[in-house]
Amino acid sequence: MTVPFDDLRAALADVVAIPVTPFAADGGLDTGTHRALLRRMLDAGVRTLTPNGNTGEFYALTPEERRRVTELTVEEAAGRAAVLVGVGHDLPTAVETARHARAAGAGMLMVHQPVHPYVSASGWVDYHRAIAESVPELGIVPYVRTPRLSGVRLAELADACPNVIGVKYAVPDAARFAGFARDAGLERFVWVAGLAEPYAPSYFAGGATGFTSGLVNVAPTLSLEMLHALRAGDYPAAMKVWARIRRFEELRAADGSADNVTVVKEALASLGLCRRDTRPPSRRLPEAARAEVARIAVGWPV
Repeated sequence: MTVPFDDLRAALADVVAIPVTPFAADGGLDTGTHRALLRRMLDAGVRTLTPNGNTGEFYALTPEERRRVTELTVEEAAGRAAVLVGVGHDLPTAVETARHARAAGAGMLMVHQPVHPYVSASGWVDYHRAIAESVPELGIVPYVRTPRLSGVRLAELADACPNVIGVKYAVPDAARFAGFARDAGLERFVWVAGLAEPYAPSYFAGGATGFTSGLVNVAPTLSLEMLHALRAGDYPAAMKVWARIRRFEELRAADGSADNVTVVKEALASLGLCRRDTRPPSRRLPEAARAEVARIAVGWPV
């Protein structure tokens, strides 16, 4: 299915949800719970879903599991939400995954930052260009996590591939983001604050119009409340939400984001919505941290 790029751009200028991937007692995918969590977000008003994102434990899933996660997300979205599929790994795998996403009915791809230890700027362009050219009907959203990439390189990629329509920017530096966006072309792309709600207010001030969220798995109302405040330019209201979620996000970000996914799943487990299981290299939280997450989650609207 081909979706107009204008519609896809609008979908990125929103809360871009990164769903968790629930696991069953036997360690495999819990597809029933996964569907239920997706429906919960959709019913709350979430309109953009990212299967195979980092909060979904992309790098801990097998290729078959990643395909299944894509398929069930498209099935549940069913026209109610845009689907932005995470792809990555080696180039042949990324291209194969991109084509599978197209066949499944997704409209966009988020290309994970290459994990190769030696990434040149021109090689970054070549990697993304090969993926974008393999599925010209899909909107492409590079996931930028390195400060070494310049906005000029992103513009170079988009010159070659007009389906590069947005950027998930996840470098924790609001001033660098503002410069990068202007060097690449502020109006040329949809800028998504890729470090979620804690950075969304400062990145919106620099030109972002959407933000990613793992919190949205637990409390979609809070994520949408922040979005509406930022769209209205009401930064005091946005910061009230920021204050409510601050400790939760600090726990996720601690120790280099070691417990980023674990904290989200723990909150869901405390609400009876999902098992707390993650896969290595993530871990279960210590008992004291589990209790703190539960205290936070119980105070939020569900």
